[in-house]
Amino acid sequence: MPNTTTPIEPNLDRAFDLVMQLMAIPGKSGEEQAAAEFIIERLKAAGAPADAIRFDTANRRTAIAGQTGNLILKLPGTVRAPRRMLSSHIDTVPICVGSQPKRKGNVVTSAAPGTGLGADNRAGAATILSAALTILENKLPHPPLTFVWFIQEEIGLQGSRCVNKPMLGSPKLAFNWDGGAPHKLTIGATGGYRMTIDVQGIASHAGGAPEHGVSAIAIASIAIAELHRGGWHGLIQQGKQLGTSNVGYIHGGEATNVVTDRVQLRAEARSHNPAFRERIVKQIEKAFRNAAKEVKNVDGKSGSVSFDGQTDYESFRLEKNEPCVLAAEAAVKAIGREPQLAIANGGLDANWTTRHGIPTVTLGCGQVNQHMVTEALMVDEFLEACRIAMKLATATEAV
Repeated sequence: MPNTTTPIEPNLDRAFDLVMQLMAIPGKSGEEQAAAEFIIERLKAAGAPADAIRFDTANRRTAIAGQTGNLILKLPGTVRAPRRMLSSHIDTVPICVGSQPKRKGNVVTSAAPGTGLGADNRAGAATILSAALTILENKLPHPPLTFVWFIQEEIGLQGSRCVNKPMLGSPKLAFNWDGGAPHKLTIGATGGYRMTIDVQGIASHAGGAPEHGVSAIAIASIAIAELHRGGWHGLIQQGKQLGTSNVGYIHGGEATNVVTDRVQLRAEARSHNPAFRERIVKQIEKAFRNAAKEVKNVDGKSGSVSFDGQTDYESFRLEKNEPCVLAAEAAVKAIGREPQLAIANGGLDANWTTRHGIPTVTLGCGQVNQHMVTEALMVDEFLEACRIAMKLATATEAV
């Protein structure tokens, strides 16, 4: 047995190698199998029992039929203490497919033109993998532990939403790693609603009889312009209420000589206040309905709109004295950093794990400019995150 009076530090050189290899593996949402297999190979090589490594069937319930479910490593404790869960998501956004990680000084970026790095969230995946490998290889004392690599986070937190909760083993403290600085502890996040808008017009020859057509593109354009003029698109501030909305996808039409009769759009609304988020959604629907009534052909006929949407994730906010928050603060202080509590305006897997009854604080691991071709990983902050994860995975003190 190792000398447990001296804290064991993770192998930071190995941790850096892990993140560099993981960032180079393609794995957009729904295509996480290769990255999951990379993790499984390393866990087994470090001595993880095969029956401790499992996939759930979340991908059978997610919005898209992915290659694999959530990857779960569940270890019994060697000391008596509440079970702890360490998690991250394993998928990346599509712009990161083809990433070629290259280090220059303290910064890693993608050397492939036009691609993001994929540090969001392969850095998180490597952070918790590093902790698991160190514990397994050194046979360190630890509380009961659950490690989870969630799928399909980038398309609406689908993996954490659909996770097989009983497979997690009822953890009492949970820690999630995603973007940002390692000392930033995100204890709350906004809620998000996602919708598909179908606009139906009337097709007609755009040169010979445009007056008989009803342009679905015109309807969509008028609706979006009205939302913009009314302050309901982008950053939204109505009195003391704050939120955001975005029409992020629009598709319709095949030819310039046809009045387009169908357009499909995808939009979202976010707010920490569920009632205000619902108000934003209603404003979006109102704008499109009004636009459909406004655009008419010479016969007085107009188009129509239909909506299909759902809440992707509900907002949450942890109390500052929540055990997972106190434990995370202690771990950050233990490496010489000062914890900074934060509230996020984006969704996190913690939205769903907290809703599942597992209060979860989210920590960063050095990613900046996520979802952009300028995405970068700050190496020193990533290594700090690995040290923090190690402390949280082996701590057994009461908090």
